Amino acid sequence: MKKNNYKIHIQNIYFLFSIIMSYFKYLIYLVLIMILWIQSQLLYFLLKIFYTTNRWDIRGEEYIRNSLAKGKNVIISVWHGKLLAPFMHLSTYRPYGLAGTHKDAEILVRVSKKLGWKALRGSSSHGGTDVYNEIIDLLNKPPIIIGLTPDGPKGPEKIPKPGIIRAAQKTNSIIIPVGIFSTKNWTFKNWHTFFLEKPFGKIFLQYGKPLLFDENEQYDFCEEKLINAMDDINFQNEQYALQNK
Repeated sequence: MKKNNYKIHIQNIYFLFSIIMSYFKYLIYLVLIMILWIQSQLLYFLLKIFYTTNRWDIRGEEYIRNSLAKGKNVIISVWHGKLLAPFMHLSTYRPYGLAGTHKDAEILVRVSKKLGWKALRGSSSHGGTDVYNEIIDLLNKPPIIIGLTPDGPKGPEKIPKPGIIRAAQKTNSIIIPVGIFSTKNWTFKNWHTFFLEKPFGKIFLQYGKPLLFDENEQYDFCEEKLINAMDDINFQNEQYALQNK
């Protein structure tokens, strides 16, 4: 009898402990969600301050508007290190954008949705095939605008991965290269140099002439064409900025 009572007592303690642990896990989950929400709200608030207090000089936006008006898809191509300025400017178009699946990307996804972006999740190293197919499906229903960083998220710097070119070829979509120059910025170095614009400066943003790749063109030729277009638009924009600061 005592043994049975002892077993029942142990079972009750274990049951109670299980309930406590389940509530504790739920509480931890809520705390993490709250931290994530606070971080995303703070980042959104800071980005709005940084970029709305800057003066903007935007050129070439008619390439986007005209292409969309003609029913053409627009793929915006910007090097990963300079993505923030076009990220902020293009939000009014309610475009699609690609974000990684890692935990840090969740904050950016929340901010992007708050700004007006529609996030797609995936990267070349995780979920790449699925998100590529999702992009193709979207581009087969024009007109849409999607922003991509050809060298993101891990580089090498300013070397495009095949996805952006293959997607453009397969769906007859145009690629618009982007050049960015800012008079005041912070730079952060890891595998590349990442720019975050400071408040009260001037941002020069130039959209280049649309690129159209034929499906039968060799990839190496298309890659060189895209790199040259990206280099040219950034050089043109920087030269213009230095003369008009």
